[in-house]
Amino acid sequence: MDSTISLGDKLLEIVYIIIGLITFYAGVKNLLDKENPSRIGTAIFWCFFGVACAFGRWMPPEVTGILVVIMVIPAIFKRVKPGKQETASKEYSKAQFKKIGMKIFVPALCMGVMALVFALFTNISSLVGITVGVIIAMILLMCYSKDNKPKVFLDDSERFLSMMGPLCLLPQLLACLGGIFTAAGVGEVISKIIGMIVPAGNVNLGIVVFGIGMVVFTAIMGNAFAAITVMTVGIGAPFVLAYGADPILIGAVALTTGYCGTLLTPMAANFNIVPVAILDMKDRFGVIKNQIVVALIMIVVQIAYMIIFK
Repeated sequence: MDSTISLGDKLLEIVYIIIGLITFYAGVKNLLDKENPSRIGTAIFWCFFGVACAFGRWMPPEVTGILVVIMVIPAIFKRVKPGKQETASKEYSKAQFKKIGMKIFVPALCMGVMALVFALFTNISSLVGITVGVIIAMILLMCYSKDNKPKVFLDDSERFLSMMGPLCLLPQLLACLGGIFTAAGVGEVISKIIGMIVPAGNVNLGIVVFGIGMVVFTAIMGNAFAAITVMTVGIGAPFVLAYGADPILIGAVALTTGYCGTLLTPMAANFNIVPVAILDMKDRFGVIKNQIVVALIMIVVQIAYMIIFK
């Protein structure tokens, strides 16, 4: 109710509360699932994650830190496992497809459309837009079939969380790690090392090193957003932007170049590990192997683009 806090921040906080409550539900559901061989560890992980996510704003940082330490202990010892999963039969799925047809893609499209609407036409986070899209999608799905009740959405949310497991926490941890690296002065250390390799004023070579550095560091961090701060401080600013290169062009394309590293690393769990789990692929690195050639071509093209249009 604080008038000094913007509507966008308030709505975003509500989104995190909803996410936290769904995660907490996953913990309680697994705790009550006697068929889950690791129901205690699984419940600790999801419940503590839910509390930190939903109520972290009102908790002291020390308390949040303790929750994170406790919740990762079951994950370290591989005691976070999916419990009993209730999925629709193939016969039911085929019958629903005959009834709904290609309209099944409309709810999914709603999420993307609402994310773009919020990002382009409001000052409110696109994450809020996605949430609005999810709500619209739920309403449409309930109109499609009376079987789609709130508990169905909750149980399917828990099912997908359980399939991802502790890996779903990786993006948040890596984003925090990027901030820690920046605060610790890693960028300045990288700048000193690169200064011994790249001659002052050689912008083209600076762009090449910046682009490759973004790819490598993104592969390590798993996220280009976590990498670009450190790489810009260490390489981009002193060896490229300081000599008159367009910061808008370099910043945008360097970030995209970094995402080539996302295509090449298991650290990018949401992109490369989660699909393997959902599709039950035999090759853990099957997604990455199919992306290598595309990533290498994109790296060359984007570095060349920065050099030409800098």
